Amino acid sequence: MRLEKCFFCSSTIYPGHGTMFVRNDSKVFRFCRSKCHRNFKMKRNPRKVRWTKAFRKAAGKELAMDTTFEFEKRRNVPVRYDRDLMQTTLLAMKRIREIRERRETQFYKNRMKAAKEKQIKEIETEIERNISLVSLPAARKIAREQAEKLAPVKAIKEDQDAKIADE
Repeated sequence: MRLEKCFFCSSTIYPGHGTMFVRNDSKVFRFCRSKCHRNFKMKRNPRKVRWTKAFRKAAGKELAMDTTFEFEKRRNVPVRYDRDLMQTTLLAMKRIREIRERRETQFYKNRMKAAKEKQIKEIETEIERNISLVSLPAARKIAREQAEKLAPVKAIKEDQDAKIADE
């Protein structure tokens, strides 16, 4: 059973599924669905279409370079069947999958760390801006106290940013 890759979106095409397009120069293109085929005919670049794997890799949203991807490359060299070789290959495939999943989760966590910090800053500025909407007087008092504590730290950061900008 051979699993093909869609030329446009790089998703897996299972046997009996998808469309094959053969150009006049005998180049074969396989598509998982008509959406991919249609976009290919419209001469769209997969790296600029947001839902494709090529876009996600180009935009840095997915792991692009990793040693585990070397194992996924197609090899057209016939190998004589050997039970031991088959068994070690299956074990290696499981191990490679585990390694890839672990690296992908770490990559995702690193990406989301910056987003989390940005989200916290946005929440803080929103609270500072709309402190009058906070209904409890105790909560207002706590927010003012925290703002007063952070004022010297913010001033120092602004001075450092100004020095960096001057250089």
